[in-house]
Amino acid sequence: MKFLKKFFKWFAIVLVSIIILMYIFDVDYLLRAVRTIYFRGYTTAFLEDYTHFPNREIKKGTAQPWNIAKDYNSVEATPTLAETHKELQTIAYVIIKNDSIWHESYFDGFDKDSKSNSFSMAKSVVTAALGKAIMQGKIKSLDQKVTDFFPELKGKYAKDVTVGDLSSMASGLSWDEKYYSPFSIVTRAYFDDDLKKVILGLEINEKPGQSFKYLSGATQLLAMCIEKATGEYVSDYVSKNFWQPMGAENDALWQLDHEPDGIEKAYCCIASNARDFARFGKLYKENGKWNGEQILDSTFVKKCITPRFESSPQYGYGWWMHTINGKELFYMRGHLGQFVIVIPEDDLIIVRLGHLKGLQTETDPHSNDLYVYVEEAYKMLEKRK
Repeated sequence: MKFLKKFFKWFAIVLVSIIILMYIFDVDYLLRAVRTIYFRGYTTAFLEDYTHFPNREIKKGTAQPWNIAKDYNSVEATPTLAETHKELQTIAYVIIKNDSIWHESYFDGFDKDSKSNSFSMAKSVVTAALGKAIMQGKIKSLDQKVTDFFPELKGKYAKDVTVGDLSSMASGLSWDEKYYSPFSIVTRAYFDDDLKKVILGLEINEKPGQSFKYLSGATQLLAMCIEKATGEYVSDYVSKNFWQPMGAENDALWQLDHEPDGIEKAYCCIASNARDFARFGKLYKENGKWNGEQILDSTFVKKCITPRFESSPQYGYGWWMHTINGKELFYMRGHLGQFVIVIPEDDLIIVRLGHLKGLQTETDPHSNDLYVYVEEAYKMLEKRK
């Protein structure tokens, strides 16, 4: 008994000492990481982690349900697609043809109304919000300087970076994109309770506007600019200008750094479902129109899905691009294999949500599962009666 008392005494002393040291060395955000992620057996953010963070609602308006195709779910997933769903733990796979849901499958207890974390698909939403703010005259153009909103921005090239540089991933921001390192800036941003301080503590030390370099912090800074320009929380702005006009069927949630007056983790972390995420695919497929109303400028939409840099044809402004089997497509993409894929030529939208992403190599900026979700959808469509 004495041994146990002594052991727990010293264990408590060591634990308290570690916590004190974490605060001294400014890594106390790791306490939140341990509590929300690591103690639950994960090594990175996960689909339902939004339930462990404060959130702000993206409120729906009057729902506009998707049309359901006459031959809905008449064709089963191909063996290759079914195996991929199993291997990568898909939770939702939806094919929308001619603006009607033609196929949808749900797994692991999820259904059409279940929420899951979008991760970086939110970057496309933030860029849409930028386009709306420009359309409304609240932001001058893609060329407006970030220092117009945050004159305290640091770094050699702080005065040069524009909101367009942030959206197109050409920011020059001092940031690393190491998702699985507990000490990386992206991990700090995910778990810190003062995200604005974290972002404004970074510097613009590389010349912006020169080349593509994917940095989540750039989108976070962009969202902060949008909030300043509009005077609204980004969640409220997206609700009013997109979620409601596009007839989302469910309220969504956007993770915050703290509550009640925190800022959105805007580079990630909108929790919604496949059907409602797909609406952004339809909006861009229709060049910014929704039910005949131009809710996003068509020129801006075109800019988003056109590569900014010849050396990086995979990215425009907030959206990814590729060509598969001669079909030009653009898509939203998030950590662990979240996709909204749009193929305008065939009036086709494919949504995949799940727990794991396919292989990502150094030679291909697109993960190998993207090809499966597109190619197998076409094989299924070929079997239509």
